[in-house]
Amino acid sequence: MPRVALIAHDDEKPEMIDLATEYESLLATFDLVATGTTGQRIADETGLEVERKKSGRIGGDTQIGAEVVEDRIDGIVFLRDPLTAQPHEPDIAALLRLCDVHDVAMATTRSSAEYLLDGLAAEVGETV
Repeated sequence: MPRVALIAHDDEKPEMIDLATEYESLLATFDLVATGTTGQRIADETGLEVERKKSGRIGGDTQIGAEVVEDRIDGIVFLRDPLTAQPHEPDIAALLRLCDVHDVAMATTRSSAEYLLDGLAAEVGETV
């Protein structure tokens, strides 16, 4: 079962909820991990089971990065707000770098997220 991390900046959380709702049946077959608030919102609004890490601002991005290093993450959907500076930008840059170093796919937009989820589904024979 693929393990997928879900992260969204505040302005992108509604888009993440919409994505999770649309892909709920597929995501239910995945092992999901998310940063704190994003994971709580997904669980509350979809009923999906989500392992929650700390909020991204207080280390959640780094916790997910550690799982990338340990080869425990198959893909990351990180809906980023490209127009707002983030106080934890170094953590975000580190996570991007770790995904590159360890060849873990990361989607940062809705359309790339759909491709990532569909691709992981195809690998395990699931359909949306």
